[in-house]
Amino acid sequence: MLPDQGLPRSSAVLLTEADWNVIHVADIGMSRSDDGEILRHAQAEARVCVTLDADFHALLVTGGERGPSVIRIRKEGLDATALAELSQGIWAGIEDALEDGAMVTVTERSVHVRRLPVVRD
Repeated sequence: MLPDQGLPRSSAVLLTEADWNVIHVADIGMSRSDDGEILRHAQAEARVCVTLDADFHALLVTGGERGPSVIRIRKEGLDATALAELSQGIWAGIEDALEDGAMVTVTERSVHVRRLPVVRD
């Protein structure tokens, strides 16, 4: 997993302590990288991007990409503990889709999964 800059760095620490393979973009010198660069890094490292930013999904759709998978969090005010708990709580239900390539949107009420690539009619 690769949490983006807008997410708490300490959430990566909490998930790592729970035996997850997580690294925050700031920990690899990518805190000022553009979204495309972060996506390319995630793809090369076989990581799932986690972000608050809608641009990641837009880049996947407009580019017809098959990956990397991206989870967009649309919940306000998550601290590190809440983000770690949210990630752990949804993972089992979305893991297969993430392995194949997916865009996931998490809101207060739902978890929506869209497989990649997104095909437009």
